[in-house]
Amino acid sequence: MTGGPEGVRCLLMRGGTSKGAYFLADDLPTEPASRDALLLRIMGSPDERQIDGLGGAHPLTSKVAVVSVSADPRADVDYLFLQVAVGRAEVSARQNCGNILAGIGPFAVERGLVTAGEEETSVRIRMVNTGDFATATVPTPGGRVDYRGDAEISGVPGTAAPVVIEFPGGTGKLLPTGKARDDIDGTPVTCVDNGMPTVLIAASCLKVTGYESPKDLEEDVVLADRLREIRLGAGRLMGLGDVSDATVPKLTLLARPRDGGAISTRTFIPVRCHTSIGVLGAASVAAGLRIEGGVGAELARLDAGSERIRIEHPTGFLDIESSLATARDGLPVARRTAVVRTARKILDGTVFPRSAETAPIPPHARGGHR
Repeated sequence: MTGGPEGVRCLLMRGGTSKGAYFLADDLPTEPASRDALLLRIMGSPDERQIDGLGGAHPLTSKVAVVSVSADPRADVDYLFLQVAVGRAEVSARQNCGNILAGIGPFAVERGLVTAGEEETSVRIRMVNTGDFATATVPTPGGRVDYRGDAEISGVPGTAAPVVIEFPGGTGKLLPTGKARDDIDGTPVTCVDNGMPTVLIAASCLKVTGYESPKDLEEDVVLADRLREIRLGAGRLMGLGDVSDATVPKLTLLARPRDGGAISTRTFIPVRCHTSIGVLGAASVAAGLRIEGGVGAELARLDAGSERIRIEHPTGFLDIESSLATARDGLPVARRTAVVRTARKILDGTVFPRSAETAPIPPHARGGHR
C-alpha cells in the first residue's frame, strides 16, 4: 500500500450517475478479507450516514473501483467493482457497475496505466466481476484527460466531456433461463443478462403504474414483499442460487413511455428504488425490449429503423444503442451495445481510514467477496 503508514492513495470520481473511490490494486491489500475490511473503514460503513468516511449514505455513492494493468491480451486494464453496503459490514463483488465503469478510462490515463493519445484515448477494459469486456474512449487533447465538454446525461447537473463506452457482442446467455418469458408465482417476467442480470416486470402486474416516485415505491410494503419473492425465484431460475444476500438480479418495472422514449422504468437495487438507471441495467433492459415474446415487447415503442433506445427513468432518460442477432440454437444474443456517459475527477489524494481498533465492525463480520 502507498500513501503513508495510515493513508491510501485514492481518486474520488463521479462516474455516470454514481460516485465512488478509485484505487490502484497495488495500493490495497491483496487478500480479499483484509481489503474489504479496509474499504469498509474508508467508506464509513457500517453507518447509515457513513459520517466517518467517503461514502455518501446511499448505494449509488458507496462504490469502489480497483484497477490494475491486465494480463489479458484483449484488455489494457482490469476493473474490479465492489459495492460497499451502507448500514452493513458487507462488501460485494457479485455484480458489475456500468456507471463507475465510465471513470475507468480517465483513471487509467491519470494513473499512467495507459499512454494517452494526442486527441483521444481508447482504453480496453476487462470487467473482473464477470469477465466481460468494454472499450471506453476518452478525450485526451494534448495527452491529458479533459473532463470539460457539452455532453449531458440525466441525473447529473451541468455538462462534461463524453465517454463513449462500447460493449462487444456477449458470449453468455442473453436469456439465462432459455425462455423469453417465465412465470414466477403467477407474475410473468423476462430474465435477461446483457452485462447485468435483470428481471423485467410489467408494473401493472404488481398493481402499480410504474410512474410513481422512487420514495413512494420504497414505502409500499406490499410491493416490497412481492418484489423480494420474485427476486428470490428469479435468482434460482437464472442460475444465481440463493440471492437473499446479493445485489443481483436487479428488478425493473416497465410501463409505456410518457416522455417520448421507448419505455418507462423503475429499477430496484435490490430494495432501494434507483433514482435513474444503471448503465449495464439499461443495456439489459434495452436488449430485453427487443426480444420477441418478452414482457417488454408489448409495452415498448421502438423505432424499427434505429438501434437507439431511449429508456425513461425517474430523473430523465438514458440512450442505449442496442441490436440483437440469433444464435445457432435459435435464441437471441447481443450483437452490439454502446452508450455515452460522462465522468469527472472530484478529488485526487490520500484517504485516511478509521483505525481498525475503533471501527464499529462486529468481530464476526465478513465481506461479501466470493
